[in-house]
Amino acid sequence: MRLEDKVALITGGSSGIGKATALLFAGEGAKVVIADINDEAAQKTINEITAQGHRASFIHADVSRSDDCRSMVEHTETAFGQLDILFNNAGIMDSRDDNAETTDEETWDLTMNINAKGVFLGCKYGIPALKRAGGGSIINTASFVSLLGAATPQIAYTASKGAVLSLTRELAVLHAREGIRVNALCPGPLRTELLMKFLNTEEKKQKRLVHIPMGRFGEAEEMAKAALFLASDDSSYVTGTEFLVDGGITAAYVTPE
Repeated sequence: MRLEDKVALITGGSSGIGKATALLFAGEGAKVVIADINDEAAQKTINEITAQGHRASFIHADVSRSDDCRSMVEHTETAFGQLDILFNNAGIMDSRDDNAETTDEETWDLTMNINAKGVFLGCKYGIPALKRAGGGSIINTASFVSLLGAATPQIAYTASKGAVLSLTRELAVLHAREGIRVNALCPGPLRTELLMKFLNTEEKKQKRLVHIPMGRFGEAEEMAKAALFLASDDSSYVTGTEFLVDGGITAAYVTPE
């Protein structure tokens, strides 16, 4: 098992990438803590993990709140003794998010507070815990739109994920010699509830699909496998990367036939 004796804290672990990753990490030997605001869905994920004979715990946490982020790290160390893997995955994609002219300040602030500030706060409190454990891996969920403009306007989301990517690079440089690796997982368009609620018409879906050389949306389980690589010792010489798992969308110049 690739994560045997490791402890992983996953934000946004009740659904999508977070849930798929929690299940996979547990199956690979990690003790898993899920931090989320959706108590019911998160507990269902915990129940799935424990039913398979693995150890897991849940704490309610809003990643945009400093006290909650401090508490989720403290909870992890109290429950399982240490923190080895921090997956800052929680995020939103607000349906009101559009272009700069039409997106309101409330949508901008909410998106930045969760998607960007939430990663900062996770690292603020998580890095000292990783140091106490002798090092570890931080994975921050960015996006392919960290590198490309989105075909469907989502200005706040795109800006927030660009911030995550820049934050990841700086943290990787600052903490590399402390045994802490920091990488950004950059998914392409996925068949998750988060994106499907945003791409809520067939026209919006096709605007994305036409640019993906593989011709399909990715699956949360595919992102979980990428996160497993970044969390494990298989990526021991990997830090500061933009780890693209995007069906080829960032490599495409023209629309595929």
